[in-house]
Amino acid sequence: MTAFYLMIILFIVGYACIALEHPLKINKTAFALLLGVLIWLVYILTGPAIFDATGFGAGWQAFQQANPDAHFSDFITKHELIEHLGDIAEILFYLMGAMTVVELIDSHGGFSIITDKITTKSKVKLLWILSLITFFLSALLDNLTTAIVMVALLRKLLPEKQDRWFFGGMVILAANSGGAWSPIGDVTTIMLWIAGNISTGTVIAQCIVPSLISMVIPLVVLSFIEKGEIDETKRQQQAAATVDIPKWRRNLIFWMGIGALIFVPVFKTLTHLKPYMGIMLGLSVLWITTEIIDRKSKEKIARLSITNVLTRIDLPSILFFLGILLAVAGLQSAGHLSLLAGGMDTAFNSNYYLIDIVIGALSSIVDNVPLVAGVMGMYDLTAFPPDSMLWVFLSYCAGTGGSLLIIGSAAGVAVMGMEKIDFIWYLKHITPYALLGYLAGAGAFILMDKLIFMV
Repeated sequence: MTAFYLMIILFIVGYACIALEHPLKINKTAFALLLGVLIWLVYILTGPAIFDATGFGAGWQAFQQANPDAHFSDFITKHELIEHLGDIAEILFYLMGAMTVVELIDSHGGFSIITDKITTKSKVKLLWILSLITFFLSALLDNLTTAIVMVALLRKLLPEKQDRWFFGGMVILAANSGGAWSPIGDVTTIMLWIAGNISTGTVIAQCIVPSLISMVIPLVVLSFIEKGEIDETKRQQQAAATVDIPKWRRNLIFWMGIGALIFVPVFKTLTHLKPYMGIMLGLSVLWITTEIIDRKSKEKIARLSITNVLTRIDLPSILFFLGILLAVAGLQSAGHLSLLAGGMDTAFNSNYYLIDIVIGALSSIVDNVPLVAGVMGMYDLTAFPPDSMLWVFLSYCAGTGGSLLIIGSAAGVAVMGMEKIDFIWYLKHITPYALLGYLAGAGAFILMDKLIFMV
């Protein structure tokens, strides 16, 4: 069991180092990558001993039966690691594709189509406008894509870093809340939807109000903190920087880019291929379009080419994702997350409201995907039929709980990387309000479930 606990200690220490990035003056990505490698190193060296102590390891036993001469290292390198890397790569390639599309729109000044319509100088009004846009856009696209798009808008609207951090925190909350009531708004809701645990009509009907409450309460509080008006100087300077781009090209790339993002969930539904395939399809069409335009134009603008745009993609954020997801995958493979899920069922005496709430809170520390997968493995559809409270409430909790910490969701990690938001700053200035909204939304769900949906 020593190695089993050593992996937990490594995870806690690694998370602490990530949280203390600024005091330590070492980039969080370096710690994330080191953490991911160390956890798998301990696992590959001590895996059989861990399984003997915990009782997990059915996958290793099945691999041994199929490959009698194989060593444990073969199981890790040829089965476990490859399987997890496939899942991680789906997220990373989707992130790269979405970032490229958004950066291409931005380089063309396409977001001015939206920012020109937002004429308010009041920070409070702007906070409400952007939060509501994020909430509903996240349900249509997904929380990760929406967060990337909204950060690009924030850069056009807010010149001050501190303002962008507060607005970025609210974007994370709104994106996660918006994704929780849509079957395509979050990875976990997609998992539950595809597996048949929830249906579209039920998750929308039962989760939209709690999700809205989880966003509105932090929004009301932050409205009292964000005072004053926006300095228009920088917005005018940015508009001037894109004056050399023809309006027709700016509009074309904007609508094609937004269309490519919206097309992803449609593509997934129609083809059953993964979302990264859809975003790569959209990116390839945009790439070909810009190449044709540049070939026919008299004066080629170098900064607008996708090859140039690719150099501005935030690679450290993508590698940060890689490290964190590798670390969590190691804990999942070794049985830590399954043990955690089973322990909660015993500890909370099968109080499924409380179990879902705790899972949501834990999803801000450990990725919500393996946590939800663990719950789906613990309870089958015979004991808990489709659209049971357990599954629908899990959609809300796993989706919105990630907002409690900035590294608790894909949207949070993306915003953190793009705006360099400090972990500790978010913990102090956003987490308390996110927790208040999360619990208020959970309370609203339970109340509605008992008074309306159980009647």
